[in-house]
Amino acid sequence: MSTGAAGHVARSTVRPNSETSRRTPLRTFLRTADGVSVDSVYNPGTVVYDSSNPSFRDLVFVIAHGFTGDVDRPHIRRIAAAFARYGAVVTFSFRGHGASGGHSTVGDKEVLDLAAAVQWARSFGHARVVTVGFSMGGSVVLRHAALYGSAEGREGKREGKREGRTGAGTDAVVSVSAPARWYYRGTAPMRRLHWLVTRPEGRLVGRYGLRTRIHHREWDPVPLSPVEAVARIAPTPLLIVHGDRDGYFPLDHPRMLAGAAGDHGELWLEPGMGHAEHAATDELLARIGDWAVSRAG
Repeated sequence: MSTGAAGHVARSTVRPNSETSRRTPLRTFLRTADGVSVDSVYNPGTVVYDSSNPSFRDLVFVIAHGFTGDVDRPHIRRIAAAFARYGAVVTFSFRGHGASGGHSTVGDKEVLDLAAAVQWARSFGHARVVTVGFSMGGSVVLRHAALYGSAEGREGKREGKREGRTGAGTDAVVSVSAPARWYYRGTAPMRRLHWLVTRPEGRLVGRYGLRTRIHHREWDPVPLSPVEAVARIAPTPLLIVHGDRDGYFPLDHPRMLAGAAGDHGELWLEPGMGHAEHAATDELLARIGDWAVSRAG
């Protein structure tokens, strides 16, 4: 749905004050490498940063929402509030969603949006970044980690990036309810989504009914698939979470991802869980928070 490969990350338009940014929420528009404005929110979290609480020090979560979500949706704010108990939180609206500019490419160029958000998160002085993605966002965090977060990121090398983590890299990855492969239409919800994305009348429904502007172009070239990306993430810690009642992607998707991850990835198959943010319970989010604190460097 877009042309060209992911490029370098543009800097934030705002430079936070290091003495106040940890205490004060901040909302701004970031500008991505390809010039798209991304509505973003920084929350310093509810954790007390002191020597008696070293496990939480300098940790920030960057949340990548699912398709048709945005930073102001109640379910996104609930996710952010849950992780704020473990560290600071950056939330943002992907391109084409909410107040952000541009058009959604349904997982392709969105990697640039996440890269800009991660770099902004690091600008607050946080040494450890955990990217957490849901559904479409779950596929984006996998591609982002392969491109920016691993010394073995082959595609990043081809694009001229230096080896190892950059300011846009991540220290741990959590992918929830993500697909393993593109163009999947094996369930009724995914067939409806393909109609929404590929048909002019579907894109009108997206724009006016779901506050999501969808790009009309097909992918050219087709981006790295999630299962291909997973194989390139090591040694960055990876957690794959999927519900056994997910109506969009059946269990062969997380199992494919886990198989490609090998020993460096963990797979949690959650009994009774449906799809993405709406299905993530407070108890699950707490377990993810604990995992992130222990694994992110």
